Amino acid sequence: MRWVLRGIVVLLAAGLGFAVAAKVFLSATPQPPDPPALVERIREVARLETLEVRLYKRVSFAPEPAPAQTVWGDVFNFIKQQVAAKSGRALVFADVSLGLDLTKLTADQLRVKGRTVEVALPPLKAAVKLRPEETEVIDSNLDSQQTAKLFELAKEAFEREVETDPRLQERAKASAERQVRALLITAGFTEVKFVPYPMVGASTN
Repeated sequence: MRWVLRGIVVLLAAGLGFAVAAKVFLSATPQPPDPPALVERIREVARLETLEVRLYKRVSFAPEPAPAQTVWGDVFNFIKQQVAAKSGRALVFADVSLGLDLTKLTADQLRVKGRTVEVALPPLKAAVKLRPEETEVIDSNLDSQQTAKLFELAKEAFEREVETDPRLQERAKASAERQVRALLITAGFTEVKFVPYPMVGASTN
């Protein structure tokens, strides 16, 4: 009988010890931060994790003559265009970064379910910085205002090229997802799921 009682006491003690240890372990396990705090962390990672490329493009620009106020003015503009039409061509270089559009990264694009988090990453956005020191003017008789317009067109062309290039898009997206996943795992989540943007039922304002 004594051995039975001792066995029961040992089992009770072991069970109590296990319960205490489990409680201590669970209380020591850090809880994942709430969505607003997660968004700030993701923004910090996303600012650093952007795809950087250097591109060059041949750009040309021929401005239309401004409309004249008289018939003789129109005649003069026509003759001027025939004799010395304004035009310019240049080889323009630029540094382009492709990363998440952080203005659209909000807390309602995250959904937390225990240790699982769903994330709807916003679309990618290109940022272009021209390199005028490397620009090569091929030929031009444009004035300063018209030359500025040529560079503006070049910048827009770089943005369109990067934002429609599927290979660059895939590289930038994969890099962003990899870094965001690592961040969220470090924050205490065990499963990270990326879902299409915008998240169903979420506001995109």
